Order: sequence, then structure tokens, then C-alpha cells
Amino acid sequence: MRNWISIILLTIIISGCGGGKNNTPQPPSPPAKAVLTAPAQNGICITGTVVSGTQSSVTFMWNAANNTDVYELVIKNLLTSTTSSQSTNKTQLAVTLLRNTPYSWYVKSISGQVSTTAQSDTWKFYNSGPGVAVYAPYPAEITAPIYGQIINAGTVNLTWTGSAVEGAKITGYDVYFGTTTTPALSKSNIIDSFVNNVAVTSGNTYYWRVITKDENGNSSDSGLYQFSVK
Repeated sequence: MRNWISIILLTIIISGCGGGKNNTPQPPSPPAKAVLTAPAQNGICITGTVVSGTQSSVTFMWNAANNTDVYELVIKNLLTSTTSSQSTNKTQLAVTLLRNTPYSWYVKSISGQVSTTAQSDTWKFYNSGPGVAVYAPYPAEITAPIYGQIINAGTVNLTWTGSAVEGAKITGYDVYFGTTTTPALSKSNIIDSFVNNVAVTSGNTYYWRVITKDENGNSSDSGLYQFSVK
């Protein structure tokens, strides 16, 4: 009888100790943001392998990101605004690109365990080519109004961001604005990256572009953007 009582007491003690333990499985962690390393931000890529007179192979590199199974490399040609993407499970990828051309790029971290993804910072660089000593500034990135946006009548603030290769200096922007697909020059040589309180009328579609100029006399075109007014 005494032995049976001891067994029962031991069972109760073990059950009591284990009762507070949380056995609920933890959800998988989302992927982390990749840190880009090359080509350098706002740099000139001169280390690529020449494929032809117009193309070279550029190796993109980034640091490994936690909880990531696959990386998606997204590259944008800043002259044509065309975008391409490739996937890899490594932390570098060689891609054939046009020479004498500016690009932007970022890396998306993807996990097979969760639907959440993480996106790296976006970097820009010029893919170098023969016979070029200086490079034009990067085309301005229009931030507002975005392409095709519909806004209210009254006034609108036009905003963009500009950047140039390392060591070069932007000296000003020319802004073209109007209701035709060939808008007239509205502001010249402004140093701000915005034009505020631009009057817009209901029922119209407006077109605009920004020309970025640097100290070497080079320029670049943002491309034509448009928005409509209710």
C-alpha cells in the first residue's frame, strides 16, 4: 500500500511540474532585409566583364539576410524605365546590362515559410562604357503626383528626387508643365526638388517632366509624367 501511495504522489508531482509548460509551436520568423554591397551606391561600375561593344556583365552582391530562402534581384534601366528581375538562393548574381547606362536595383528577401517579404534599400549606379569621362546625373524620380494619379482641383505640389554619380554636383532643375504631351518650360534652373502651389483646373490632364543638370554641363530627363484633375 505504501508503494502505491508513493507512485501516485510522484505522478501528481510530475504532472504538476509539466502543467505550466507552453508547448505551443512558435510561428516562423519573417525574412530580414538584405544589405547591398556592390555595385556601390551612386557609383560608376567599371569592374564588369565586357560582353560586347554595348553590353557588359555586372555582378550584384549583398549580405545574407536571416530567415531567407530565395533572393529576388530587381533591376531598373533608368533611361527606359524597364524593369527585370531574377531569383537566386545565393548572395550574388551576374547580369548582362547595357553599357553607358544608369540603373537602380534592390533585393527582395523571400522565405518559404511565410508570405511576408523584406525589401532592401534601392541603389543607383552607372554601368560604364568606352569613351565616357563624365556621366550625366541620374534621371529625376517623380514622387508626386505619381503617374496617372487623379487629384482635386485647386493647386498641386510637384515633387521629385535627384541624384548624381559620386563626386558630381547637381546645379539645377528645369521643370516643364502643361496640358499637352509637349509641355512648355515652366521653371528654369531651380535648386529645390519641388514646385509648390501650381494651379490646376477641373477636367484637365496635365503633363510634366524634370530635366536635371550638373556642373559638367550634362543633363538627364525624368521622362513624361501625367495626372488628371477631377
